[in-house]
Amino acid sequence: MQTSVNALYAASFMALIAVGLVLIFGVMGVVNFAHGELYMLGAYSVVYVFADQQLSFFFAVAVGLAFVGLLGLAMERVLFRPLRNNPLGGLIASIGLLLILQASVTLGFGVRMEHIPHPTQTSITIFGIEGVQITLQRLFVIIAAVVLLGGLWLFLTKTRFGWALRACAQDPEAAALQGISMNHTAQLAMFIGAALAGVAGALTAPLVRTYPYMGHSVIVTAFIIIIVGGLGSLEGAVVAAILYAFVHTFVTTFIDGVVADIVGLLLMLGVLIIRPTGLFGVNEKV
Repeated sequence: MQTSVNALYAASFMALIAVGLVLIFGVMGVVNFAHGELYMLGAYSVVYVFADQQLSFFFAVAVGLAFVGLLGLAMERVLFRPLRNNPLGGLIASIGLLLILQASVTLGFGVRMEHIPHPTQTSITIFGIEGVQITLQRLFVIIAAVVLLGGLWLFLTKTRFGWALRACAQDPEAAALQGISMNHTAQLAMFIGAALAGVAGALTAPLVRTYPYMGHSVIVTAFIIIIVGGLGSLEGAVVAAILYAFVHTFVTTFIDGVVADIVGLLLMLGVLIIRPTGLFGVNEKV
């Protein structure tokens, strides 16, 4: 039971990161390799605002969300929009930005690992079972993920802007013929996707090792999740995040972390052998 609770926490922040990456890819067709660094910048927002400036933790999370979201807007306008018809160029540009962001944080904060104090050390017992507990900090992450992903689902299914995003993801040319601006929808997708990565980093900053290269493992995990779930599928990203988190957490707990990484890759390979498009992916029509 305790391992299941831990896995639920891991699935929550993994889903935030993966859904943001899928949204950017679905609308813009860009494989954003700098997405892990957006997660890292969200964590460093908490380092600066909460740990260094001694301001409120939740204010620091809000700063991380806004700062990384605005950075996403700048990335779309400066990097990805000029390379919209050149997917390989966009991929290379994102790798270059990845290195720039890592170097910038290293110059500003150094390469040392930051240890952020927990906003609260309180733990609560789950289901009234003695020994099965979760800290309030991890509970914050789970609640935030449910609220944000639920809000995103309502936004995409109930609002005109959400319909525009989905239309551009399904058929950009048809959406343009209906008067939908690709520039505006790409900006919106980039802001939401980047903000989700930023808030994931900000919420988990007190629970993980914060250092300039922390985005490496995160982006690898995110790509495994979106491949398992199906490229372009938001529902698939959430389901795959839960599946991967539970498998990885249980194997780590009862066997070994390195073995868990191998099992995660084998899970991806197994899904691709059985269903090459992923769990929720669809075949492209020729």
